Amino acid sequence: MSDHPLTPSARDLRFFLTVPHVCSYLKDREATTLFLDPHELPSDEVYSALTLLGFRRSGGHLYRPHCGDCRACISVRIPVEDFKPNRTQRRILRRNSDLEVIEKPAVFDEEHYALYSRYINQRHRNGDMYPPSQEQYQAFLTSNEGYTRLIEFRLEGELIIVAAVDTLSHGLSAIYTFFDPDERWQTRSLGSYAILWQIEHARIHDLPYVYLGYWIRTCQKMRYKQNFQPLEYLDGRLWRRAMPEHA
Repeated sequence: MSDHPLTPSARDLRFFLTVPHVCSYLKDREATTLFLDPHELPSDEVYSALTLLGFRRSGGHLYRPHCGDCRACISVRIPVEDFKPNRTQRRILRRNSDLEVIEKPAVFDEEHYALYSRYINQRHRNGDMYPPSQEQYQAFLTSNEGYTRLIEFRLEGELIIVAAVDTLSHGLSAIYTFFDPDERWQTRSLGSYAILWQIEHARIHDLPYVYLGYWIRTCQKMRYKQNFQPLEYLDGRLWRRAMPEHA
């Protein structure tokens, strides 16, 4: 476990709280979000420091939950050097070894948006991002920042996965992944493969962690994260290896 205090430059930043709103993950609860002043332009150093404190990026915003007594949202990351794919994950890697990977800047692309729209319409009709729109997509996943990339995965030229990934000083941050929801890809486990690719990419570039965002024990759509072991979680300002029993 480790303790990562804020850098001096990060301590000078301004933060705001939202008013309580319906929680995106637990519909019977209200949530409050702490976010960095949108007028701030944080350096890569500050972004990396805030990530160590549980912040995530969504479009141009850096935020984290700040929900009073509720501690359901737990920041998690994969320690790359200690990760060993299990039998199922090794099979996923083999099944997707024929995919071509292309890294691109995080700019708007019609083909990307068409895939995103199909994914949201078929997989997340009950989520906050439904119905999809071009404006919402651009605000969420396009960025001029140099640390952000959109990773394409193609099979014989056909686009089947796009992963939005940020490169930090101490790891990769898995921002969002969307993929072709057609049943013909079901045996490939495309979402899991995108994470496995990021783990290997981080290993190749000597980046120690892959940050997966928030994990909630009772939220079905987040349970896939616990399949990547070992998993570290943020407890205050300390990253610990074993997940808490009470989460």
